[in-house]
Amino acid sequence: MPDISLTMVVVLCLASLAAGWIDAVVGGGGLLLLPALLLGLPSGTPAAYALGTNKAVAIVGTTGAAVTYARKAPVDVRLAARIGLAALAGSTAGAFVAAGLSTEVLKPVVMVVLLAVGTFVILRPAFGTAPSTAPVSPRRVLAAIGLAGLGIGFYDGLIGPGTGTFLVLALSALLHLDLVTASATAKIVNCCTNAGALATFAWKGTVHWQLAALMAAFNLVGGMAGAHTALKKGSGFVRVVLLTVVFALVANLAYQQWVA
Repeated sequence: MPDISLTMVVVLCLASLAAGWIDAVVGGGGLLLLPALLLGLPSGTPAAYALGTNKAVAIVGTTGAAVTYARKAPVDVRLAARIGLAALAGSTAGAFVAAGLSTEVLKPVVMVVLLAVGTFVILRPAFGTAPSTAPVSPRRVLAAIGLAGLGIGFYDGLIGPGTGTFLVLALSALLHLDLVTASATAKIVNCCTNAGALATFAWKGTVHWQLAALMAAFNLVGGMAGAHTALKKGSGFVRVVLLTVVFALVANLAYQQWVA
């Protein structure tokens, strides 16, 4: 356990609880959890420990949310697993590339994409509110594996923020899923990307396991509660949370790019 005060441990656990809820509903819980860890760990702690501990916490909440969704939402688990395996490969490749590439040049591009996504969702009120009755073509399935799996998985390994949100949007658009089912599918895919990243951080020894175990318990509760909330409130509620998270992501990236 790192040398931090009991008050800070409580703050980190509460942040983990809230992050689990946000992540289960529409993704983006890392917006809260990772900065909390960066601020809460002792000064001078390498950022890799925050990243590794974050993944150890997040994978528990994501798994809990995925199980909750799979029990009550019409999720195609086999398809989600295929996309997840592609995402695992993509995130591994992204992590290798990240070692020799400055991600600062990519942040403005990500901000533009997010703003475009937010504008699209605002101008299309019906987006993701109901699943299409038309069958999904094999071409769209392959596109989902390529974009949502390899592409967004690569992004997760390279940069990270908003991976869950991008997955929800891509899956809803490509597979004609409503936002609740897209969130459920995204959780299964996200489990795979988290597992690959956690294995790398664990191998490097940059995980505070005791702190992660404590925070993970709160993240699990938040994740399961968030999944129940999304299932109960429906796609309209998820849409509001989605827009909130998208613009929070833009603000966070803008702050990192031009202020921090």
